[in-house]
Amino acid sequence: MSFPFDTRYASLELLIERAKKKMPRFAFEYLDGGCNENINRDRNTSELREVLLRPQYLNNNYVEANMETELFGVKYAAPFGVSPVGLQGLMWPNAPEILAKAAFKHNIPFILSTVTTSGLERISELTEGKAWYQLYHPREEWLRNDILDRCEASGYDVLVVLADVPTFGYRAKEIRNGLSMPPQINFRNVSQALAKPQWCLEMLKHGVPSFATMNKYMDKNMNVKQLGQFMNSTFSGRLNSDRIKAIRDKWKGKLVIKGVASDEDAAEAVRLGFDGMIISNHGGRQLDAGESTIAVVKEISEKYKDQIKIMMDSGVRTGPDVARALSCGAEFTFMGRTFMYAVGALGDKGGDHIIEMLKMQFRQVMEQLCCEKPEDLQNFRVK
Repeated sequence: MSFPFDTRYASLELLIERAKKKMPRFAFEYLDGGCNENINRDRNTSELREVLLRPQYLNNNYVEANMETELFGVKYAAPFGVSPVGLQGLMWPNAPEILAKAAFKHNIPFILSTVTTSGLERISELTEGKAWYQLYHPREEWLRNDILDRCEASGYDVLVVLADVPTFGYRAKEIRNGLSMPPQINFRNVSQALAKPQWCLEMLKHGVPSFATMNKYMDKNMNVKQLGQFMNSTFSGRLNSDRIKAIRDKWKGKLVIKGVASDEDAAEAVRLGFDGMIISNHGGRQLDAGESTIAVVKEISEKYKDQIKIMMDSGVRTGPDVARALSCGAEFTFMGRTFMYAVGALGDKGGDHIIEMLKMQFRQVMEQLCCEKPEDLQNFRVK
């Protein structure tokens, strides 16, 4: 099966350039920015791209590249998926559904965030229950249990528990643009939106975005300030061992922790019975002084690879980046910004376009190296 690919936007840089022109400034800055001075956002990618791969051209046993990757008993078409992203429908209207549909068609995993703008039941319907769900752990146990019950009833098999948001990152542009909690609507945002007619038309078509999964628990008459207070109070508090044990006892499917950024947390994740970990620093949006994700992958992959599935996001942006990450010991990768840039650039066509582009890029690297399987990429890294 072939999918649309717009040759005018054959690189991530071209997609970013177009997305910046089509999205309101406040929406693009929300997507593009890290915290503080964006140092860790940039470090994630720059240090990943220091990883070098060495081809083996005269390998007489090489047959062909096969990108398929098995994860938790499911065979995916490629070793990458869509990271959970909050407020997607604010950046581009209906973005979660666009990406969920594309991921399902291409047979790669899509992770839905608790704080994005499509509900968990709707995304399950679009993906026939094959999406993953990321849980922002609520303070109240009854609320956590109700969300987990809804996930189980909707057919989700993989639950991703978020660990790296004990407090929201300091993001100056979001504060200026009124996208902190509580969110604000100001003249600057309205004028920026009106300057992007296609974005406005899509917003009129799909309606004002909301925290769709959480709507069930909110007073319908909440004003903007009350909404911010509700979200802050609902998701305040640090994830701890007792909260994790309660989830492990209740959840029957695969359990993944996202936000592992140290050897200590990796060891604790194994001890607590997680099936997988996503080494992540939230795309550099939480701790500007932190290490890059690839540095952590290199440190812990050998130590824990036989005890837990090791995945990675934050810094991965292209097909070659996927290959670099796998060569360092990650077994699977996820991307957030890359997919959202594509939707911001190409709207409904963005999901198919970016997945097709990433697959072409990744396959080209494998073929250039004479690597037959993604799990073999560790044999091609320059040590």
